[in-house]
Amino acid sequence: MRPVRTLAEALGDGALVLDGGLSNQLEAQGCDLSDALWSARLLADGPEQIEAAHAAYVRAGARVLITSSYQATVEGFARRGVGRAAAERLLARSVELARAAARGVREEVWVAASVGPYGAMLADGSEYRGRYGLSVRELEAFHRPRIEVLAAAEPDVLALETVPDAEEAEALLRAAEGCGVPVWLSYTVEGGRTRAGQDLAEAFAVAAGNDQVVAVGVNCCDPAEAGAAVALAAAVTGRPGVVYPNSGERWDARARGWRGAVAFDPALATGWAASGARLVGGCCRVGPETIAALATTLTPSADASDA
Repeated sequence: MRPVRTLAEALGDGALVLDGGLSNQLEAQGCDLSDALWSARLLADGPEQIEAAHAAYVRAGARVLITSSYQATVEGFARRGVGRAAAERLLARSVELARAAARGVREEVWVAASVGPYGAMLADGSEYRGRYGLSVRELEAFHRPRIEVLAAAEPDVLALETVPDAEEAEALLRAAEGCGVPVWLSYTVEGGRTRAGQDLAEAFAVAAGNDQVVAVGVNCCDPAEAGAAVALAAAVTGRPGVVYPNSGERWDARARGWRGAVAFDPALATGWAASGARLVGGCCRVGPETIAALATTLTPSADASDA
């Protein structure tokens, strides 16, 4: 059942806790994600595992669940021999599984349908570089069919996430225009710029004045970059901030493994909230235990186990 309040209405009451990395929780459940479709493969092969992973985050205190559609595209499923109609049903299933995971566990859990960048479909790490050699119009044409299918599944918001390039952000916003579902826009950043090297203030300005946008910020970046970036996003756009960095480890696309040390500290969340963040969570390698600590930090009087 959908929450009575819209996500935008809920953001007026303060920060909401997002979930953490879906892939790491699936791996903790014993799932093999060594596939170009990554966690999206389980939409067909193990939907019960996806629902269980979502439920783990709800029990930890998450109030917003991000679906398993980040790397799910008609083109990607076609490579596995899945036809368009079946692929569209799998995309819709991603919303249904997140909705089902909250049922009977916690009231007022919002579902964000993940719309990953073009590079996520390529599965070659290019979502951390951008600059695919495609025009804004070509990127818009790629993203629109998936956005239409996800919007028809009635999520509470579309998460236009891990966007490396301001031009792709423009394409995503164009593709979502008129779909009837609000969106949030979050870039992946490095060194105070987009992964494509663009000025971050100019990148956030792409969303300024767009009434469909309910939040703007960053995800899948080093936690040390999150505070300044989300403060800038709020200042440039006047929208609530969204921030969900990764663990601080770095993904090595060539070796297909994580490198570096964990730097995610739930105590940082109070500073992010003070900078304008109203959607706060974790991305890759941030699990339910950390989200539970984050929920306690942001809402210390709340009991994460309450339904």
